[in-house]
Amino acid sequence: MKQSKLRIILAGVTAVIVLAVSCSKSFLDKAPIGSLDQNTLANKAGVEGLLIGAYSLLDGFGGAGGGWQSAGSNWVYGGVVSDDAYKGSDPGDQADIVPIETYAPTASNGYFNQKWQAVYDGIQRCNDVLRIMATASDISAADKLTIEAQARYLRAHYHMEAKKMWNNVPFVDEKITYAAGNFNVPNTADIWPNILADLDYAITNLPATQSQVGRVNSWAAKCLKAKALMFKRDYTAALPILKDVVANGVTAGGKKYDLQANFFDNFNAETKNSAEAVFSCQQSVNDNSGGSNGGWGDVLNFPYNGGPGGCCGFYQPSVSLANSFKVDANGLPLLDTWNNSDLKNDQGINSTAAYTPDVTTPVDPRIDYTMGRRGIPYLDWGTHPGNDWIRDQNNGGPYSPIKNVYFKRQAGALTDNSFWTSGVTANNYTFIRFADVLLWTAECEVEVGSLANAVTLVNRVRSRMKDNPSKWVKAAGGANAANYQIGLYTAFADQATGRKAVRFERKIELAMEGHRFFDLVRYGTADVDLNAYIAREKSKRSYLTNATFTKGKNEYFPIPQSQIDLSKGALKQNPGF
Repeated sequence: MKQSKLRIILAGVTAVIVLAVSCSKSFLDKAPIGSLDQNTLANKAGVEGLLIGAYSLLDGFGGAGGGWQSAGSNWVYGGVVSDDAYKGSDPGDQADIVPIETYAPTASNGYFNQKWQAVYDGIQRCNDVLRIMATASDISAADKLTIEAQARYLRAHYHMEAKKMWNNVPFVDEKITYAAGNFNVPNTADIWPNILADLDYAITNLPATQSQVGRVNSWAAKCLKAKALMFKRDYTAALPILKDVVANGVTAGGKKYDLQANFFDNFNAETKNSAEAVFSCQQSVNDNSGGSNGGWGDVLNFPYNGGPGGCCGFYQPSVSLANSFKVDANGLPLLDTWNNSDLKNDQGINSTAAYTPDVTTPVDPRIDYTMGRRGIPYLDWGTHPGNDWIRDQNNGGPYSPIKNVYFKRQAGALTDNSFWTSGVTANNYTFIRFADVLLWTAECEVEVGSLANAVTLVNRVRSRMKDNPSKWVKAAGGANAANYQIGLYTAFADQATGRKAVRFERKIELAMEGHRFFDLVRYGTADVDLNAYIAREKSKRSYLTNATFTKGKNEYFPIPQSQIDLSKGALKQNPGF
């Protein structure tokens, strides 16, 4: 589904909740020139337009939100705050990320307010759909069910984004309006029941397939419900849903869910909306939107100089993440010793100095589709030059992101040069892919004691790479660019080993996709894992010297002070802030 960034302003509707706006009452009392009022939109075309507007905020760009501060990919909050990545770039650029990365955030940090505004603007757009559809007379009962189901799915997604970020957040439905005077919504109740109710409605009323592949279907709703249950650690409830999805689920376009044969096809605009894509933010370029429909949220996350994107050297994979791809003689992860030593890199080596990449240490082949390393081919851009594409190695380390990067052959066709950077791409961001579903299922199997089933599921994910060596990164002449090895598990010795193996598989399969921090929080191990990461990394990244993850505080971010002020105290700050 092509998404247009609707800039519809509804009189008395767009800013009905003070949670997400900072405009005055006098503005709300009159319709801005050129705006569309409720009567104009109270028909099928108008409601469908509003629904597209609700979809359009999945990328976090538009409406009240900003862009990279509120990116749907969560590269700051799910990636930089974890052991996946550093902020990157140089110390002073986007300096507001530094206290977030070092677990010293404040409620006045503008990044949090942008994210809050983006998700609650998305929620508001969903509620606009439901409110205005109730007054439309030309929409059939069947169409109303599917429209409401889509709006409630999206509302559940946006609320879940808020829940992951802040935990104590308000649930805002279509009954909350400025006119009703009930817009100061407290954040003292757990909203998981509300999210699950929306998803149950979506599961019941969404079709299995859709005429437009970007729209959500009943299977995507089942997956999002399973995700919610995973965050609640309700593995027993999640498992039957996930088993059903694995056995029978199809995409909105009717393709049976499956893994792409080529791992990197999940991050290629030419192969998006595949059988692996369960729920994606649709992005497009060169569509007369000035780039606004493309991947604006990740526009900073390209090599700094001379390579793709032209800007800006952020979101650099960590040394710790690189080490995670080392494997043993059987091609299996080093679950306990992966961080005992560093893979060879060019940290501190002059860009003109000779450098030979390590082709001896065995590594999982996914490493070079997850990060750019000096001496290794980087998509079709040639060999990654190392420091020449790094803005400040002392600050951001030696590695570049790659999963959001376009191929050189796609420049100008699948990228949009309307902005100061060519890094606005048509790459979808996929919130849930089938590999994610398989690994959730494996996680549930471990937790209920079905270790053999978990092994089978993990091996299915690993077999994608193992069985397709022709898809491994090749050096000039066609040889493997590194000593790639990937093996399969024969068994998990016990539940603890199985749990460790499944979690590690998620770490390397989904690295740099914005999930890692939220996974660590839901595992309940964030303090242990991240303090160990800090202890090891602070000798490499000086800004981490005084960083400490505080259990009971840093699992969630501070609620923006500006939102607390606007709520007249209805919103309460999270513990520790």
